[in-house]
Amino acid sequence: MKRRQFMKVAGAGAAASAIAMPAIAQSSPEIKWRLTSSFPKSLDTIYGGGETLAKVVSELTDGKFQIQVFAAGEIVPGLQALDAVSNNTVEIAHTVAYYYVGKDPTFAIPSSVPFGLNTRMQQAWLAQGGGEQLFNDFFKKFNVVGIHCGNTGAQMGGWFRKEIKTVADLQGLKMRIAGIAGSVLQKLGVVPQQLAGGDIYPALEKGTIDGAEWVGPYDDEKLGFAKVAPYYYYPGFWEGGPAVHAFINIEKWEGLPKHYQAALRAASAVATNTMTAKYDVQNPAALKRLVAAGAQLRPFPQDMMEASLKAANEVYAEISAKNADFKKAIDAMTAFRGDQYLWWQVAELTYDIFQVRNRGK
Repeated sequence: MKRRQFMKVAGAGAAASAIAMPAIAQSSPEIKWRLTSSFPKSLDTIYGGGETLAKVVSELTDGKFQIQVFAAGEIVPGLQALDAVSNNTVEIAHTVAYYYVGKDPTFAIPSSVPFGLNTRMQQAWLAQGGGEQLFNDFFKKFNVVGIHCGNTGAQMGGWFRKEIKTVADLQGLKMRIAGIAGSVLQKLGVVPQQLAGGDIYPALEKGTIDGAEWVGPYDDEKLGFAKVAPYYYYPGFWEGGPAVHAFINIEKWEGLPKHYQAALRAASAVATNTMTAKYDVQNPAALKRLVAAGAQLRPFPQDMMEASLKAANEVYAEISAKNADFKKAIDAMTAFRGDQYLWWQVAELTYDIFQVRNRGK
């Protein structure tokens, strides 16, 4: 009798397994996506963000969700990454939103704008301050979903073939500068040029451009800018905390199982933290090497900084007057920034200033 009962229970268990196993398999399908990056493979930090994303997604899904990463130019040029996702040439891109201000200037704000948020503020706004929802409502117009997937930290002001002593030296200066910052500096006489990372060095070398900003010492050293433009300026006031995004085709995103969506979000968070940490570790040593090799480190002139702030506020007002999406986003960012700096000046800035003044003691 016990044997018959055991066989009945065992049979029922086997039947349940036969039903459950296919259900589990169906909920965790094998999926292969292609990711197009806006960055060259030589930049292991920022290009590496896409690789980190792919690696962590695979690990979280037992290898069933695979994302193959392609460098800029392997599928589409770096500045066409968003279009490739929007039209479903690829499922996902790793890129910077401000590359696409030509489509709509609102694209600048989820990444970085002149005199905007610093790194931690940008990450806080996107993750917990309502920024992600605000921008995904906007991104729908372009058939994509955006997830924060990297941050370089505050950037340098860039490399110049000639010294900048006053704001007047910007007149007619041809500069590679991305996003809405180009519109700001244009008011000061700069002729902005938008070039992908791999195209900057030859343009500087040939004199097609007079100056260029990219990221910071670690990446800039790899790209060799010091060889053709010796003056290295700071700060990159247009990129106090520039976010990188993973853009995903909406239909592909909505077709994913929920736990695959969760894996993408988790992997993006890992990629963000990893990228920022790598830059913070690598930039100090790279800056020392660049200066030792002859780079001329300079702060931007005070009159240029003040003129740039005035120009930035003028640009924001002009765009807001004719673009409701931009106005909504810039107003939200400005309010968030105001509250954040009320807090930062109480503790963070006081601590940082003391540490800078007393470093090494």
